[in-house]
Amino acid sequence: MPKLIASPTRIASVGNMTKFADEYVGFTNTGDAKISISRVRSPAGWEGVWQYADYREYRVVLSGVLHAEFSDSDLEIEAGQGVDVDPAEWVRYATPAEADYITVCMPAFSRATVHRKTER
Repeated sequence: MPKLIASPTRIASVGNMTKFADEYVGFTNTGDAKISISRVRSPAGWEGVWQYADYREYRVVLSGVLHAEFSDSDLEIEAGQGVDVDPAEWVRYATPAEADYITVCMPAFSRATVHRKTER
């Protein structure tokens, strides 16, 4: 039977300024451990910290540009494009201008399964 997800739960993101992910599906909002789906509206100038996760992560950019810095390369993911990040891949995200994107994590995002540090 279909279930309406009436609203997301806001989850604070880590970085140099305030940003939130609106989780529609996942541990926090629906109790789902297999997948999480969130929408993120990121402000201009936001920079995250270095991180790797125990889950596979997909990000699909709806508008703006998402910058992804990896150990050995950089990507500029533009509106209409996405990125597929393997578990255990070090990455640091940034949004030089405002960006709006969807994040999908499998299994679901959990603070316990993402590992962060300020320097590479």
